[in-house]
Formats: sequence, C-alpha cells, structure tokens
Amino acid sequence: MNALLPNDILPAADYERQRDVFRARIIELKARRRISVGPLITLVFENRETLLFQVQEMVRVERILDPAKVQEELDVYNALLPAKGELSATLLIEITDDAKMKEWLDAFMGLDHGQKVAIVAGDERLYAEFEGGHSHETKISAVHFVRFKIAPSIKDRLADLRVPVALSVQHGTYREEAPVPCCMREEWLKDLAGC
Repeated sequence: MNALLPNDILPAADYERQRDVFRARIIELKARRRISVGPLITLVFENRETLLFQVQEMVRVERILDPAKVQEELDVYNALLPAKGELSATLLIEITDDAKMKEWLDAFMGLDHGQKVAIVAGDERLYAEFEGGHSHETKISAVHFVRFKIAPSIKDRLADLRVPVALSVQHGTYREEAPVPCCMREEWLKDLAGC
C-alpha cells in the first residue's frame, strides 16, 4: 500500500466540514474489518483508509499544525500499513471490568511471544508476528500491532469460499476461535492486492 503523505492530510477547516461523512464511512469500513475472537480479544485489520482516519483524528484532537509533527504522526501510522503480501491488524485486549483488569492482563502475559494468534485457513495455520515494545516481564499492553505474512497458498484459500477460515487465539486458558466472514475475507484480498 502506498504510504500516507502530508498532502493526504486535510487542513483543519476542510476536515471539520467533511468529518461526519468521513467518520461514517470509516465506521462502516471498520465494521467489515473488525472481529472479536472470544469475549476479550478483538482484531481490527488496518488499511490505508483506516490509518488515514486515525492520523486525521490525531491531528485534529492534538491540534497539530507543525508540518514536522504531522510527519511524525504519518511515520508512526505508515509503519502499521501492511506491506506487500501482508495483513496488518491492531489487536485489542478489551477488558471493561476495572476489578478484573489486572487479573486478565496478567493472564495475557506472553500472548505476544510464540505461536498464539493465527489465521486458520482449512488445515493451514498462519501465526501473527507481534510488533515489539508492547510488553515486558511484568506488564503487557492492552493494544498490540500484528502482521500476518500471507503465503500464496493461504491467499488462494482466502479466495475460495468453500475453505473455512477462522481467527484463533490459543493462550493459557483463553482458547477461542471465530469464523472469518466473507466480507472480511474480501477486505483481506483487497489488502493483498495492494488496494
């Protein structure tokens, strides 16, 4: 996917005028790109549009006007764009019960190490690669960035709707799987085509 550039960012006044329409479009897009794997893990598969919206919102909320600061935001989010042959996602550990937050985050320690999160296409498993820096020995972040490097055989299976595809999280006592709907598979194929 093409990197986000400074001229992709709308000036503040223009963005405010278009924000409601832009936001509604992104909410609809993210609905096709969001999947819950059990009650506590959600993945949102990113593309150029979802990341452009996030940058635009950061610039808006933080009132970033300095071109160098805008470029810093672009650099952060461009790093999340899927490369050729990849899918990229934000993985969220969604714990809303404050009383159980520490207990569950402790239970997810090590989720980002080893083969725990996978796309399952028929009898093939493709494991997520986690971006580093979101955990250490005693603490894990509730937000992670993951990539799946898609082999041609997996891509063919994603395109064949007769082949069941699921997302799987197998970590400790958290053992969940969710079927991937056709609309998400279509989004993945667009990403893999470089759209």
